[in-house]
Amino acid sequence: MNAPASPAVQTYDATGATPVMQQFFEMKARHPDALIFFRMGDFYELFFDDAYKAAAALGISQTFRGTHNGQPIPMAGVPQHAAEAYLSKLIRMGFKVAVCEQMEDPAEAKKRGSKSVVRRDIVRVVTPGTLTEDGLLDARGANRLAAVAVRAGQAAVAAVELSTGEVECFLVAKDAVAAILAALAPSETLVADRLLSDDQLSQTLKICGGLIQPMPSALSEPQASETRVKRLYGVDTLDGFGGLSPAEIGALGLIAAHLEMTQAGKLPALRAPRRAAEADVMAIDPATRSSLEIDRTQGGDRSGSLLACIDRTVTAGGARMLASRLARPLLDPHAIDARLDAVAWFVDHRSLRERLREVLKGAGDMARALSRLALGRGGPRDLGCLKDGLKTGEKLAGMVGGSGDPLSPPPAELEAALKALTPSLREGLSRLLDRLETGLGPDLPALARDGGFVAAGVRPELDQARALRDDSRRVVAALETRLCQESGVPLKIRHNGVLGYFVEATAGKADPLFQPPLNATFIHRQTLANQVRFTTVELADLDARIAQAAERALAMEVAAFEDWRAEAVALAEPIQLAAEALAKLDVAAALAEWAEDAGAVRPTVDRSLAFDARAARHPVVEAAVKRAGDPYTPNDCRLDAAGEAGARLSIVTGPNMAGKSTFLRQNALLAILAQSGCYVPAKSLRLGVVDRLFSRVGAGDDLARGRSTFMMEMVETAAILTQASPRSLVILDEIGRGTATYDGLAIAWACAEALHDVNRCRALFATHYHELATLETRLAHVSNLSLRAKEWNGDLVFLHEAAPGPADRSYGVQVAKLAGVPPQVVARAKEVLDRLESKTESPAKLDELPLFAASAPFNPAGAPVMAAPSRTDAALEDLDVDGMSPREALEALYRLKALLKA
Repeated sequence: MNAPASPAVQTYDATGATPVMQQFFEMKARHPDALIFFRMGDFYELFFDDAYKAAAALGISQTFRGTHNGQPIPMAGVPQHAAEAYLSKLIRMGFKVAVCEQMEDPAEAKKRGSKSVVRRDIVRVVTPGTLTEDGLLDARGANRLAAVAVRAGQAAVAAVELSTGEVECFLVAKDAVAAILAALAPSETLVADRLLSDDQLSQTLKICGGLIQPMPSALSEPQASETRVKRLYGVDTLDGFGGLSPAEIGALGLIAAHLEMTQAGKLPALRAPRRAAEADVMAIDPATRSSLEIDRTQGGDRSGSLLACIDRTVTAGGARMLASRLARPLLDPHAIDARLDAVAWFVDHRSLRERLREVLKGAGDMARALSRLALGRGGPRDLGCLKDGLKTGEKLAGMVGGSGDPLSPPPAELEAALKALTPSLREGLSRLLDRLETGLGPDLPALARDGGFVAAGVRPELDQARALRDDSRRVVAALETRLCQESGVPLKIRHNGVLGYFVEATAGKADPLFQPPLNATFIHRQTLANQVRFTTVELADLDARIAQAAERALAMEVAAFEDWRAEAVALAEPIQLAAEALAKLDVAAALAEWAEDAGAVRPTVDRSLAFDARAARHPVVEAAVKRAGDPYTPNDCRLDAAGEAGARLSIVTGPNMAGKSTFLRQNALLAILAQSGCYVPAKSLRLGVVDRLFSRVGAGDDLARGRSTFMMEMVETAAILTQASPRSLVILDEIGRGTATYDGLAIAWACAEALHDVNRCRALFATHYHELATLETRLAHVSNLSLRAKEWNGDLVFLHEAAPGPADRSYGVQVAKLAGVPPQVVARAKEVLDRLESKTESPAKLDELPLFAASAPFNPAGAPVMAAPSRTDAALEDLDVDGMSPREALEALYRLKALLKA
């Protein structure tokens, strides 16, 4: 997502501008590259070029209001109550929006003079990576702001999820940046502008998507970056973060600078950076991630992906954690086993798992609620979310802790989560939960200024103010009745924001109120077409007391909210730990639920070089096949980079549609699931940790960079051959098919040899070049697998079964028939195929074959035109083969040969 192209930033001449326009020009000068949402009453207005851009992007009206330097001022506006929807659309289109709010009530401004202007200021700058509102975010997906910095040839990628406070930092080689960014999938990436001149890095940023935000290079300098990071965390030294490298400090410094600019001085509640090295997670490059459809299909949809298939989480935090685990599988078998232990425990405790998942549904998104509160964007509902989350955690801790199975206590990961969810173990959390449970009422508004969220009986002075405010309604009703009786005029007491309370009568009935003695009581305020409005001294006094009571009650509620908000922000770390613990419980229970539904088993992950899958299935394809009511055929796959327990390289052959690509992807997904800490759909799986996963399955043109399909195939293949190690897993499909037959065969042959001899990695190599099957006899650790198909009554039946040995043929003509190719074309293709296969050696030139002369002509209707029989055909027809002597047969053969020469 890149911002819409725009001309150079326009400057404005503020000479002669009205006070309000001077405010706008000041805000625009501070953020010239952003659209200014300028608050005016109940609307956010946009002026000048901003109005033109917003009107075109949002499809709203663009008008003119007033003049500046003799020219009408272009203007467009959106209602304040619907601003989120418009903001969301602008951000998705790549715009940056600066929100300029009214910082005081208009009544306060009037106290300074009738011509005083309401104070306004920028309260935030909205960019894709800094969103926190529920209405602007996908609750089940992360929204990350990333930054890339390079120092002394070492690269660092930092990422912050502002809506949850999670911060991560990766120290990697420059060529590994793509894999990290692809795993993070940031909405916005910050990069020093000088790095954009690096073609490789620039292309990496474009491939990984999201808004690319160039930043002044000075902002990534280590010394200045260190100062900003200290300020962001409120610390005097960064030593507590574990000796950050200059590149890591530079990346974090870019994020700190961006947050200072966009959050207008408000400090988010961020966790300490969680550091990771290149060797901590499986490297999956963007092309592989796309082809395997881990979290999104190649069409960009979540539905149909691996994540959508296995996701049984019931909380937003759990869904985000599961997506993160699948995006970054682990490399440490001990850490993987810790996750698998948690899943196994819930598999064994089905009844408890079901009850726990039901309770989890009541937990809110504590992490995002806390972030909004820290940034001053939260409200009473966010406090309610914290209360519900902490209460749910307390209940879950009691459920699991009292599960009554001393022989099977919760594993370490679950024990740590339960500890974080027990408020009594953390004095501050227990006190906060008590205060929120006691203080919050049942109906919580989104904003504190709406009031009505503090429970009755919590603050006596608030109850008194509310009583005066609420009882005054009955007093107003009684006063209305008395005034009607005393005056004899049917009238109503009404209220609006301009006049306050007033007495209203219809124009036809109001005359007595202007006459003595009633005119001494009723003071005229306003005459409309059909109504006349009055006030009385008693009503004016009552109006003042009611307004004061309502204002006093609201002020006390807002003060209570600020107290609770400050207390929650001060407890940010334990609240974040509790939110993470809820997510871990949700993920473990959800994966156990999926394992039971899918018949998945626990894999064995070790440091060997083996890949031994028995009766394995593709989880997504199997789910689709089962929905259609059909069975799924499982398959085995045995590889070993050491060449001991299996082949290092398997050549996979078979007809199109037989399931070669599914077989390849299936085994790659097993590695991802296992190293993410998930059960796998198989009878068993033993996996030696995979450090890098490569998939070259299908490709398309890259027209923007002038690359053909074949060129893209070769670029991706080159990356595999230069980066794969003995611990890697490689799946290749149809290498070399995009060029001439012999060129393609030569490339495929050389690639297979390189994977076997040089990279020495575990690899599955699907191909239609049956000549590659001979590699099994030429190379030490190569095996042949084929996806079987059978012809039955002239039709092709796919068995989807992987068996040892090469395929006997490709069945391409039969597949063409299944695809609906016209019968005459299929018949002709079969005829040509028979001629090609009848040659004792492969033809070097197709023009040596009678491909065209032998073709029977077709009429427009599609029926073949029967050609007249030749003299040779007629002579053959007349031969009585059964009644001929050997001498007669020989003479007939000579005659036929003579006819052919004639």
